[in-house]
Amino acid sequence: MSPLPTTIPAIVRTRVRAAVRRPSRLTRAETGARTLLLRLCSLLLQYPDPELLDARPELTNAVADLPRSPAAEDLAAFTTWFTDQDPEGPQRHYVEMFDLRRKSSLYLTYYLHGDTRRRGMALLTLNQRYRAAGWDAGTGELPDHLPVVLEFAALAGPRTGEAPLRQHRRGLELIHHALTDAGSPYRHVLAALLTLLPPPTDADRKAVADLVAQGPPQEDVGLDPYGAYGAGEFAPPGTFVPPEQAPPTLLPPLSSPEGPR
Repeated sequence: MSPLPTTIPAIVRTRVRAAVRRPSRLTRAETGARTLLLRLCSLLLQYPDPELLDARPELTNAVADLPRSPAAEDLAAFTTWFTDQDPEGPQRHYVEMFDLRRKSSLYLTYYLHGDTRRRGMALLTLNQRYRAAGWDAGTGELPDHLPVVLEFAALAGPRTGEAPLRQHRRGLELIHHALTDAGSPYRHVLAALLTLLPPPTDADRKAVADLVAQGPPQEDVGLDPYGAYGAGEFAPPGTFVPPEQAPPTLLPPLSSPEGPR
């Protein structure tokens, strides 16, 4: 896009650039394919419990039926790995990638607000957005959990439903960066999702680089920050953290070293 003339007022230039970044009007078929892709991303980013593992053939077929696109190719790469694993493999990998790593957690407001008071307000605002659209996640997860956000995006449509994804673009980029560094097949799911969002700006790239280097904001006063239980690790609420092993109990010998008397 060529630079706008400097004679145009700043507010107009800002709004024109914002309009260029908005998703264009989609045909009915394009909207349907986009909805299916979001729904598939939501399912594939959920914990691979037995029900999801049993559905791997159906998920693979659904991905194969998507219109050809970079996103469809990314999801196909993921389902190839997903279907070839024994049941415990994806479960172990999921916990390692998303429950035990601070920079690839699926809780999006963490990247924007860290462990600060502002995060609680952001979660409340997200819940209010869902209710205003007449939707109740009903999953027991926090409203910023990425599969929940994706489900809302699929149900509410590009303009309203995908707004939280656009707002948390930088967090999504960081998750993709962390998964790519770890060589995780889940990087393909994030790559597919990112193709649906507007291209990152220079400010987005700088913010992601800062997140990679420094991590999200922190606030220690009056908080019991969840998740930071080890260097570079992140555990969302409810994650089991095994206790330290107790020292062995020393028992007296059953008989005298000199033998029975």
